[in-house]
Amino acid sequence: MVLATFRRSGAEVRTPVWFAAVDGRIYVFTAGESGKVKRLRHSSRARIAPSDMRGKVRGVWWDVAARIVTAPGLIERAHTALRAKYRWRMRLGDLVSRLTGRIQHRTWIEIEI
Repeated sequence: MVLATFRRSGAEVRTPVWFAAVDGRIYVFTAGESGKVKRLRHSSRARIAPSDMRGKVRGVWWDVAARIVTAPGLIERAHTALRAKYRWRMRLGDLVSRLTGRIQHRTWIEIEI
């Protein structure tokens, strides 16, 4: 999936992301100080579209609202859903993030369609 967030100027910035659906909402994670986090702190406006793993759009864009999630229970449910979907790839990513100390700096994003 591609997540598009918007700069203050209105310019769109597209990023391919791993995602998982939980209770009708979509969850993604990213580095805590990434550009998309900074842009979402300014505005919840976003768009999503299906894509290949390199971010080439393969379908229709949807206007959505996105927000940063801080509730530990919700983060755990989202993380569990991502682990179930991506299996060994997510576990490997988690391991590398733990070893490098980046896992504690992750930011979780909830997308409401």
